[in-house]
Amino acid sequence: MLNLNFVAASPHTLFNFSMIDISYALAGALTGFVVGLTGVGGGALMTPILLFFFGVSPTTAIATDLWFAAITKIVAARVHHRSGNVDWQVVRRLWWGSLPIALTVVALISFGAKVQKVDWLTQAIGVVLLITATGLLLSPWLQQISQARRLAQPAKFKTMQPALTVAAGALLGLCVALTSVGAGALGSVLLLYLYPLRMTPHTLVATDIVHAIPLAVVAGLGYLFAGMVNWQMLLSLLAGSIPAAIVGSMTARKFSANWMRTALAIVLVVASIKTLA
Repeated sequence: MLNLNFVAASPHTLFNFSMIDISYALAGALTGFVVGLTGVGGGALMTPILLFFFGVSPTTAIATDLWFAAITKIVAARVHHRSGNVDWQVVRRLWWGSLPIALTVVALISFGAKVQKVDWLTQAIGVVLLITATGLLLSPWLQQISQARRLAQPAKFKTMQPALTVAAGALLGLCVALTSVGAGALGSVLLLYLYPLRMTPHTLVATDIVHAIPLAVVAGLGYLFAGMVNWQMLLSLLAGSIPAAIVGSMTARKFSANWMRTALAIVLVVASIKTLA
């Protein structure tokens, strides 16, 4: 009788199709739903969960989370794209900044940079989480300031938008490549500031998700080549996140997710404090 149970000799190399860890699947479902609903959480929520609830090492958490975020957001993006909410001009501007930076980090990791020995990696995650949480909490105020500037000096504001968007993309590329955090949460804050009149809630979510997909893939390649991805854990996470991301994306059409962004910001503040303590 043919045995279809493939057991990995190492948890970092092969899938074990006979077993899905329910705790990882539940964590994936929670994160996938939040990603589909708000565009936020692929890194900002999942990385702290892996670090603090499951005790995963920082490099494994970052490497696995990048691929988790990429695959989960592909599923969510399909739903949002069908609704016509993606602002492709903004996405391309972000990619001009984020992808070259991510490729640079990939090259460094692929050619032997000892990422796993960087002592400040956990602290870097904590700093990015804190900045992201602060941005989410202050996003309504930042958007009001940006709207006032946009209306007061429309020509100057629009002239600066392309270059500032590329610069924002570069910042996101660096944060995501080093910590897996920022593409969704920090990206949404930056987009609200740069496009205060153009970014409706649904356009913001869809644009943020689509930008994050190739960024996560590119950033994840370096960790993949370095053998840092835990494929067994990734499979369990995706088992929960994929259906949840579809549900979240469909739900996003029906109501505003601002309250969930605020709740997520509070969670990230707690996680950042724990990381930096």
